[in-house]
Amino acid sequence: MTVDPNDRGALEPTIGELVRDLASETTTLVRQEVLLAKVEMADKARIAVRDAGQIAAGGAIAHAGFLIVLASIVVALADAMPVWAAALIVGVVALVGGLLLARAGMLRMKRIDLMPQESAQSLKEDKLWLKEQVR
Repeated sequence: MTVDPNDRGALEPTIGELVRDLASETTTLVRQEVLLAKVEMADKARIAVRDAGQIAAGGAIAHAGFLIVLASIVVALADAMPVWAAALIVGVVALVGGLLLARAGMLRMKRIDLMPQESAQSLKEDKLWLKEQVR
């Protein structure tokens, strides 16, 4: 028996082939989405680590300010003018500076959106695509 080249049915894929192709493409798509989500989360983690470093630096500066306040107590006993007041002012300024630095890092860290937005949008698009393929 010969195949008629004008017979369109012989050239079109079967339903089984279409389902197999769809399953294969869906598997590939899910793998790519998982990879995208991993990359996106790694970027967000890198930013969080940087901000955590800023919080730690703020804490260290605040600690140094506390040590200056302690030193001001010692200096207060030394000179004629109320040196303790001057040292106390320096210590308070250092404390405030450290607290502001730590607060800025915490505020930036709160703004980090942990949801992988690109992956979520891509999954929505994939869902629409899959619906179109099933029709």
